[in-house]
Amino acid sequence: MGDKLIRQNVIDELDFDPSIDAANIGVAVENGIVTLTGHVGSYTERVAAEKAAQKVRGVRGVVEEIQVRFDGETPPRDEDIAQRAVQMLDWSATVPKGAVQVKVQDGWVTLSGKVDWQYQKEEAYRAIRRLAGVAGIMNAIEVAPRASVPDVRAKIMAALKRNAELEADAIKVTVKDAKVVLEGKVNAWYERRLAENAAWSAPGVRAVEDHLTLG
Repeated sequence: MGDKLIRQNVIDELDFDPSIDAANIGVAVENGIVTLTGHVGSYTERVAAEKAAQKVRGVRGVVEEIQVRFDGETPPRDEDIAQRAVQMLDWSATVPKGAVQVKVQDGWVTLSGKVDWQYQKEEAYRAIRRLAGVAGIMNAIEVAPRASVPDVRAKIMAALKRNAELEADAIKVTVKDAKVVLEGKVNAWYERRLAENAAWSAPGVRAVEDHLTLG
């Protein structure tokens, strides 16, 4: 599939998604790598635009350079964003109370601290990404290792084999010091995300390196 067709398909996908105002989003494609530029009205739209581009067949990578602008209104103060973020984390039934710290500067939120599971780290991110005034999020929460290397690898391979959309035998999994390395081939971009999710689902995984290629 050529870059011109991929670009048009990405534009169509952005226009199709009702959660995105794509009027001010620019799309460029080179060798299957999509670059998104321009601006949107919220961080949620920014994330949605990146995910929309990743869905398109033929996309090999996405460079997201979209800015968040709050047109026609004064953005909340950093202090207000931080207070709301802490409240959202405290209300979460998944994130351990007091485990995550929040820092806000110029609308950018940095999350730090330590949790036991990757899903808790992801839930902390999801809890605040829809807050008004958030320009971006840096998720620096650490996941504490809890399981042995053989156990982690076995759980990841089992998760890969349970997924009907993945050819588990084509994926090599290596685990060292709570870091998972994925190698091999998948058929589409979204399959890489499925494989990454399977790797993150194992207890104690602190990092995932995705070296999968599209075949």
